[in-house]
Amino acid sequence: MEDAQSLPARSPVAFGAPPIIGVLVSGRGSNLEAILRAIEAGMLAARVGLVISSRSDAPALAIAARYGVQTCLISPKAYASRAEGGQAILAALREARVEYVALAGYKPILDGAVVRAYPNRILNVHPSLLPAFAGGMAPRPQTEALAAGVKISGCTVHFVTEEVDAGPIILQAAVPVYDDDTVESLSARILEQEHRLLPEALKLVTAGRVIVEDGRTRILTSPK
Repeated sequence: MEDAQSLPARSPVAFGAPPIIGVLVSGRGSNLEAILRAIEAGMLAARVGLVISSRSDAPALAIAARYGVQTCLISPKAYASRAEGGQAILAALREARVEYVALAGYKPILDGAVVRAYPNRILNVHPSLLPAFAGGMAPRPQTEALAAGVKISGCTVHFVTEEVDAGPIILQAAVPVYDDDTVESLSARILEQEHRLLPEALKLVTAGRVIVEDGRTRILTSPK
């Protein structure tokens, strides 16, 4: 089985070429569009080289097409096991020379082989202040936050590990929870912060400004 050594050995930043990001999606693609807009605005010095969707009807695919980004459908249902699906994902990422991966509303749990191939290079955005309300896709964390009566919620961008929603936290943003909030109104405010936080975290990581020590991240003022 291939491992992390098969990733591109060069540093694209050092050679003046933007790092290549692969984005995995399952739904509407608003976080994908936030990444693409940040790149377009010059706020994120990177290139989205591939969008992989777990669903053929995901609106995110239309967003990728609008920006001229290559897309690939890898549905878990098409494979006998998660491991086989993971190998398909790895093959697609490697063919596109992807160096960093963003999970932007990606529903399936990644196979461990994918995670091991991209150590501290896969980022996920989750709609809660982890470790609170970990697990599950939106709107489950927002629903649980309201049921618990918390006064502050938010979102988290973290590195992906083989334990769901337990990787080192990179950035977090808090939003207030109001007495008259619904799942929809709280989700909308959290989503605004996701759109800001995910591109910012990608900017820090691809610039070499995030290191992991003892399971925690440290953000450097300049690349190490």
